[in-house]
Amino acid sequence: MGGLSAEQRSFRTASDRWSIADCVEHLAIVENNILKSIETHLERPAAPETSTAGKDELILNNVPNRSIRVKGPDAVMPVGRWPDFDDLLREFEAARHRTLGFAETAEADLRAHAFPHPFLGPLDCHQWLLFLAAHCERHVQQIDEVKSDPAFPGRAGTAMA
Repeated sequence: MGGLSAEQRSFRTASDRWSIADCVEHLAIVENNILKSIETHLERPAAPETSTAGKDELILNNVPNRSIRVKGPDAVMPVGRWPDFDDLLREFEAARHRTLGFAETAEADLRAHAFPHPFLGPLDCHQWLLFLAAHCERHVQQIDEVKSDPAFPGRAGTAMA
């Protein structure tokens, strides 16, 4: 995402839609919050009786689906926490790096620990990692939609600032 102008990073296809910077901020917040929650729940006793069966496919098939708009909790909405886009990218990349490192080295039984998602109900910690991947894909698609808008700054037929 480097190389985008400030105008491109802040461009919105409509007043109620997110910019590229908004998407990246949201992803950084969600990534950090969910990894912290996973780590916290793994410190607690296992709760294998929580029903999370069949949700792997639900997550992988439905979370990236952009045909349904979902408003997340206020705590993860973009508000300009990182005014400098390079700082924002570093924050997201650091959060993703921590998540990938955790996923590669986790020794705990991720299936035996669960906590609720606001819309999907209980997810086990393995499913939360799947969610992070699918959620990121959802917003990559959103970023692609923003960049493909005919009014996106720098596209043929639009004026650059």
